[in-house]
Amino acid sequence: MHQSIVRAKVRSAFERINAGDYMVMVDAMIRWWQRTLRLLPDARFDIQDVLVNGGPWRTRVAVRSLVSGDLPGGGRYENTVFQFLTLSWGNVTSIETAEDLQVLERALRSVASAGEPEALARPIAD
Repeated sequence: MHQSIVRAKVRSAFERINAGDYMVMVDAMIRWWQRTLRLLPDARFDIQDVLVNGGPWRTRVAVRSLVSGDLPGGGRYENTVFQFLTLSWGNVTSIETAEDLQVLERALRSVASAGEPEALARPIAD
């Protein structure tokens, strides 16, 4: 059931984008970054590698970054994040992100136990 709902939301979002309403994606990204910086206000993204391939009509970019920051109670969050982007004439057409979700979950549980229940909120998906 959950997968069907998510699949429908994703398809709906891209239908809106195809119709010219890109704000559906932009709004979600803005909310995602706002939440990230609320929950991990000291987060730092240290870029380790940037690989670029292809011409301006289809450029593929791979980024490896170390994300780190202080957690409540003196803990530390450290995770390696990989992002794969496709660009067409300077416009991002796709983004894929891979990270260790167990490390992220432990950090969010730490933030939640320090009194920030939003750390356990549902992912921003639309």
